[in-house]
Amino acid sequence: MKGIMKAAVFKGIGHITVEERPIPECPEDGLLIKVYACGICGSDVRNYHNGLKDGITDQIMGHEIAGEVVEAGKRQDYFQKGERIALAPDVSCGHCWYCKRGMVNLCEHHRMLGTHFPGGYAQYLALPAEVLQHGFAERIPEGMSYEHAAFAETCSAVIACQKRNRVSMGDTVVIIGDGPVGCLHCEVARARGAKKIILIGRDKLEMARSFRPDVLLDGTEPAEKLIRTVRNETGGIGADLAVCAVPTAAVQQEALEMVRKQGTVVIYGGVPKDREDTVLNSNRIHYGEITVTGAFSYPASGLSDALSALEAGSIHADQYINARVPLTEVVKGMEMISEGRALKVMIDPWLP
Repeated sequence: MKGIMKAAVFKGIGHITVEERPIPECPEDGLLIKVYACGICGSDVRNYHNGLKDGITDQIMGHEIAGEVVEAGKRQDYFQKGERIALAPDVSCGHCWYCKRGMVNLCEHHRMLGTHFPGGYAQYLALPAEVLQHGFAERIPEGMSYEHAAFAETCSAVIACQKRNRVSMGDTVVIIGDGPVGCLHCEVARARGAKKIILIGRDKLEMARSFRPDVLLDGTEPAEKLIRTVRNETGGIGADLAVCAVPTAAVQQEALEMVRKQGTVVIYGGVPKDREDTVLNSNRIHYGEITVTGAFSYPASGLSDALSALEAGSIHADQYINARVPLTEVVKGMEMISEGRALKVMIDPWLP
């Protein structure tokens, strides 16, 4: 397909510009996608301010993508022209120690759409064979909108995290963070049968309230008061699980004080490279037999699992998507997220 498209291109820290570029050629063993929706992720906001991994510049960002196959390469026969597909960013190598054991999210040579490959902040996107073979591309269920399908990527890691940490009926779950990820943890925990959900937020408390946590706390209160409230809500024992869904290390010690003996603290949100150290009470971990674990990305079934959860109504995408912007307003969309005015902003590359 010949012609010109528009794309929002990351030129360097704090600099995104909209450019006209040739529509990419469809690889013979890949696909050409017409992008209809791409979410702005919190990691996109951080990358805009701090730079892409490996110092990459002049790149089309965006990794929460949904669109239509407008060309299918002759040397691939899985997807057909006209099919609607959702994409997630991770591309594994397929041959490292982790990949061979099914842990594709921990791939030693992990790459991403929107960083190492052009992403979805554009009207068209070409997918080479390695992305189709070692990345995430799933058909969108019939009747699901492109926006909801693009939101599936955000859901994937939350579902995988709670599945791996066995959140189940009767559990008390503390979630620190009231952004889209924190609210998703609330919905997913409820769908998995959690008995009590305590959500601690800061700048999106009113939006978080619509997800019906059993207890909603203001994270600007002193840490001692928050810990005491969680203890009181759990009969003095502590929560089964605490999820740190904010990009700050300071809350990790608070979470440790909120869980019961043999409870679990999940470090979910990545933190800035210059503030990544944390100090945890090792005696509490030792004597309480507390598990402290990380959660990053999702297994090979991750995107498919999320699309299924959205299709089943376990997750309500409409409650998260607060705004839509054209490519020319990508930075404005990022500002809406940073200022707490939106949970999820979607880019429609075809808006004027």
